[in-house]
Amino acid sequence: MTNNPLQNIPVVTRNLLYVNILMFVATLINPSFMKDTFAMAFPLSTDFRWWQPITHMFMHDGFWHILFNMYSLVMFGMVVERALGTQRFIWFYLITGLGAVALHTGVEFIQVQQLIKEYPGVPAQTIYNSIPHVLGASGAVYGVLVAFAMLYPEAKLTLIFPPITLDAKWWVIIFIGIELVTGITGTQMGVAHFAHLGGALFGWLLIRYWRKKGVLYR
Repeated sequence: MTNNPLQNIPVVTRNLLYVNILMFVATLINPSFMKDTFAMAFPLSTDFRWWQPITHMFMHDGFWHILFNMYSLVMFGMVVERALGTQRFIWFYLITGLGAVALHTGVEFIQVQQLIKEYPGVPAQTIYNSIPHVLGASGAVYGVLVAFAMLYPEAKLTLIFPPITLDAKWWVIIFIGIELVTGITGTQMGVAHFAHLGGALFGWLLIRYWRKKGVLYR
């Protein structure tokens, strides 16, 4: 044990926390540059850069956004990292983050095609450039939550509000159900619901694959 509580957090989770905080501080200093450069633009947009599928997952748009994601990352990521091991957890986090943006972008492609049909007089490039950038660790964090629930399905989790206690597996099922409904209905605009679902899906697939191969644990 050490007097610095951060040193008790496993190395990958701790360094992910550092990188996210560093990027957030940089965004506070120069929001336009950071978001235009590192948030995920629509791939056919003139703002798209090849590194954005990676860097977008270290970007956040506001204090509560980063607070919730980093709290969840530390609380669940440190447990999952200790179970999977350092190297496997790095790959898990990156793949779920990429899976999140892949599903989100796939849904965007479908929506963009519909917009092009609805507005035939508007150049396609104008529509591509109008698609909001995506940023946040939420997709990868959803993958971590799914991993935790698969590794420790009977673990008891209590929400702060409302103070309800359920098994981890039930909370994750509820969260995913909410994301699916709100994503399909569009009742909560400005949230990348399908990115959350993509991270959860890829997290589920990875844990299942590693478990089947017998290499799940460190």
